[in-house]
Amino acid sequence: MPETSAKYRFLFIQPFQLPRGSRFADPYHSDALTKEQRMRMDHLDIRGLLEDVEWDFHGGPVAPYGDWAVETREEFCYVAAARLPIVREACESGKYNAIVLLGGGEPGFLEAREIARAYGIAVSSCAFSQMHVASMLGNKFSVIDFTEAHNMYYRDLVVRHGFAGRCASIRNINFSHARPGLEGHTSIAEERDRARAGERSEAVERALAEAVAAIEDDGAEVLTFGCSDAFWLKSFLQERLAAMGWEVPVLEGYSCAIALAKLYVDLGVDASGLAFPSDRPRRWRRRKLL
Repeated sequence: MPETSAKYRFLFIQPFQLPRGSRFADPYHSDALTKEQRMRMDHLDIRGLLEDVEWDFHGGPVAPYGDWAVETREEFCYVAAARLPIVREACESGKYNAIVLLGGGEPGFLEAREIARAYGIAVSSCAFSQMHVASMLGNKFSVIDFTEAHNMYYRDLVVRHGFAGRCASIRNINFSHARPGLEGHTSIAEERDRARAGERSEAVERALAEAVAAIEDDGAEVLTFGCSDAFWLKSFLQERLAAMGWEVPVLEGYSCAIALAKLYVDLGVDASGLAFPSDRPRRWRRRKLL
């Protein structure tokens, strides 16, 4: 990114990338595509949000656990640690006033905020941003997600961010990434490609059924997504629900994270030094209340 006076100077960092030729590689997780393509602009309506943003894209660390996409707690832990040096290097560069961590599971988010606060740089992420925006639009939100393991990981994020009382449910459409042991099973990426080609997608049908159940049975008034590889469902779900007469907002994480990063810059804030103290704070508190 060249020297610029742009108001918004963002770096987007993927949670991981896979080497070209990986057995289970989805193009969005390799460097074979342009940064615009890797930002999923072909199926996410985010171009308007980036018109006034000078931005760079980092593919994230090469997945240290294998050549498939992250789903389990263990895998998230590996990529969280591997992403933090990229965050620190970005902060030290002086190029950016906000960092947006991509990926629905936001590995390393809290630690990245701790790093960036020392530089006065805001950090936003997909799950955190979706939950906050959803809570402003309705009383309760539900999460449409994939795989049992990812559901439980995402449940931890809901609790961590303080939204257990605002989350109506996490609904599972039971698709997975392409990964070892699931050869021959249809992946969420294959369902995405079918839907975008105008073909019937079982993932869309399951997502619609779970969305309606979340509204009718769980009391959800806003819908969000868990894994970023399910964000493509937004436009399909929004259209189908509207056709059924449901006036319900459907959110995806990239848009929410970009909007929140802009808000941080507009307000001139990043994170509280009490929530994210340095290792040598100038003032300290004797007691912390829960």
